[in-house]
Amino acid sequence: MSFVSHAAIGKTLLLSTVLLSASGIAADTHTVSWPKAHSALQPDAAIESQLDTLLAQMTLEQKVAQIVQPEIGYLSIEQMRRYGFGSYLNGGNTAPYGQKQADATTWLKYADEMYAASVDSSLDGSSIPTLWGTDAMHGHSNVFGATLFPHNIGLGAARDADLIHRIGQATAKEVAATGIEWMFAPTVAVARDDRWGRTFESYAEDPEIVAAYAGPMVTGIQGENDDDFLRFYHRIATAKHFIGDGGTGNGIDRGDTVTDEQSLRDIHAAGYYQAIAAGVQSVMASFNSWNGKRVHGDHYLLTEVLKQQMGFDGFVISDWNAHKFVDGCDLEQCAAAFNAGVDVMMVPEHFEAFYHNTLRQVKEGVIPTARLDDAVRRFLRAKIRWGVFKRGKPSARPESQHPEWFNAPEHRELAREAVRKSLVLLKNNNHILPISAKSRVLIAGDGADNIAKQAGGWSVSWQGTDNTNADFPHATSIYAGLRQQIEAAGGSAEFSEDGRYTDKPDVAIVVIGEAPYAEWFGDIQQLEYQHADKRDLALLQRLKQQNIPVVTVFLSGRPLWVNKELNASDAFVAAWLPGSEGQGIADVLLTDSGGAIQYDFTGKLSFSWPKYDDQYLLNSNDKSYEPLFAYGFGLSYADNKAQSQALAPLSEKTRAVPPHDSGEQLPLFVRNLAEGMVWALSDSSTKQQAINAPSAVSGDGESLSMQSVNLAYQEDGRKFVWQSRGANATASLKYIRAQALSPAIRDKFLQLKVRIDQAPAADVSIELMCQQTSCLRSGSILPLVSGLALGQWHTVAIPLHCDGAPNRPQVAEDALRLTTKQQFSLAVADIALVKMAAPSALVLDCGQ
Repeated sequence: MSFVSHAAIGKTLLLSTVLLSASGIAADTHTVSWPKAHSALQPDAAIESQLDTLLAQMTLEQKVAQIVQPEIGYLSIEQMRRYGFGSYLNGGNTAPYGQKQADATTWLKYADEMYAASVDSSLDGSSIPTLWGTDAMHGHSNVFGATLFPHNIGLGAARDADLIHRIGQATAKEVAATGIEWMFAPTVAVARDDRWGRTFESYAEDPEIVAAYAGPMVTGIQGENDDDFLRFYHRIATAKHFIGDGGTGNGIDRGDTVTDEQSLRDIHAAGYYQAIAAGVQSVMASFNSWNGKRVHGDHYLLTEVLKQQMGFDGFVISDWNAHKFVDGCDLEQCAAAFNAGVDVMMVPEHFEAFYHNTLRQVKEGVIPTARLDDAVRRFLRAKIRWGVFKRGKPSARPESQHPEWFNAPEHRELAREAVRKSLVLLKNNNHILPISAKSRVLIAGDGADNIAKQAGGWSVSWQGTDNTNADFPHATSIYAGLRQQIEAAGGSAEFSEDGRYTDKPDVAIVVIGEAPYAEWFGDIQQLEYQHADKRDLALLQRLKQQNIPVVTVFLSGRPLWVNKELNASDAFVAAWLPGSEGQGIADVLLTDSGGAIQYDFTGKLSFSWPKYDDQYLLNSNDKSYEPLFAYGFGLSYADNKAQSQALAPLSEKTRAVPPHDSGEQLPLFVRNLAEGMVWALSDSSTKQQAINAPSAVSGDGESLSMQSVNLAYQEDGRKFVWQSRGANATASLKYIRAQALSPAIRDKFLQLKVRIDQAPAADVSIELMCQQTSCLRSGSILPLVSGLALGQWHTVAIPLHCDGAPNRPQVAEDALRLTTKQQFSLAVADIALVKMAAPSALVLDCGQ
């Protein structure tokens, strides 16, 4: 596949847009035509005959098992043997045997065990092999030590479809080396509101690049539609999330996409047409709604549009527990989503109940037998095309005999190339760049030697917040890449995160940007970078005041309003989330030892950059379009005209209206930790340890543990387990900086959801709004929990305005403390300060 130029991408889009726009009237009457996606992949009579035979032989129980997908954090080998589930997955925070740093060999071993259990017919009578699905988001990104390519937003800036194809191939090889058969990639969302926490998963705000990339990524993963298709190292690909995930109101993940049907088709479906044409075998349904109706329950979109009009002959997989939001459904049953057209249900935790309920619903006719047969046929068709009955156990397959594919040198070099091509130069006043590698260079900023930050979310862990450099054993930080080239050329590199130096440098390279995040938790309300704490701006300004030229390398998963940071920089580079190969940045910023340019900037913005801090909806072709840097913008060294390189000082005036605080509720841990909050664990022998991660254990390694659990969404709760050690251990929700206890706070209730998983063996103390040993409220939780049913969520409210508390603190270091010395387990979620307790809340009165 040859390089695809900007003009070629435009021609591809123009042709597809002409086809897509040939007809279409109104959305509400469903008279918009969705043309058929023409794929070279044609029906195979031999496969269809094999499917007829299989379906005739399978029992109802075996069919239902094929369409239920559990997650390895909850699924045991014995359960796979008993039910014979058609597939399983690992979530973003799960690895084999609970080992976050499990190596590729361990993943392959686990794949063998699940495979053997699935083909063991002694309990379920079925020997149909299972498939393992994984989110290979930017490389085999959940696996310790894998090559991490730039996230999609950076690849969109590269404008190189051949690069995308090669990345698909490389990723498929690394996935194959671990024995996994199925990838939940590529994401072909078209993000329209940069506040969305998944913007970094989108190649572009406009369908042109998404349409040009979807096919090459799918063929890179699956192979071309010829003798190469799904052979050897090629894996099953998934186009996601169908449909409209990038168009939700206010950029709210899993929200409502309110748009007419023609816009849904022409903007949000562009990638699906190309993916289906390339033969993609799986499409993942989206969490979001379209005009008020959940896509997972939308028969029109999933069946009439995707399968019938567009001609998709693969299978539809649901997203993580997304079925529960469909009307009439819950975590343990959802005939409505199944009847709407979802073929395989991703039910991570409640899969046994879901299996039995689905079986009952088929027997009762709630789910028609024909619908079940269609779903099983679609899934088994993809399995047969991949060769699941012929390939044998994972470790015995030919592609598994190549452990050298995992983090192969050629893959790292490809990722480094992708980093170079993804960089977008936004400012280069006085031609500060490129920097002579012989210079004295200060490298500063908290992103410089922080691989977790340059990798972002979906990197070893889901949100990426709990990672350190030790979680990326083969990766190179931006600082390490710069230092190596500078020192090799005879220059000097000094690293100082806060910008303080020993010898005054010739130039400073400051690497700053967003902390890691992923979907849902990554949604924001304001576009201004560090709107609450301008610490990075202060660093840039301090260096400028010392007459040190400043080059800012900005790490982010979306465009943000950075006018102040741009003004404080001589040069500014949008580096997005480059992944594991940080040396790719040095390749472009630095000259070689002879002073020659190594690589020029070629990246062009695939997202418009905001001129004002309230430009949440800023997309090319808008009727009113006033960006700071337009879609397609990007400077280069080749452009030597000083006029074009100079950026005049920008207005720093803000005009966004801060989110309204009604005073009714102040979230502390609702969906995620509020800004300025952390968890902390302590035990009798170790002090408090602050934690901003989904799981942890107290300092002694045993007394108290914390893990993520699900209330309404993925990982929106925390479970604490106290072991019987005879000494106190404490779980705390604490403020990073002490919070002044104003009358407005003192007048509130602390309200939370509580689930008791193991009844307390001794008293459990609860303390609220504490400074050292002084608290606004303290007491026992036994009056609350003694009558609660185990395993069920309850709302609890505790007033903070009780009289009589001696030595009331004026500030709070901890908002909540729970302490006991004996075995006990509870989960908490939705912790907030509220003006009025919910009507259903259990209230711990002042007298208790």
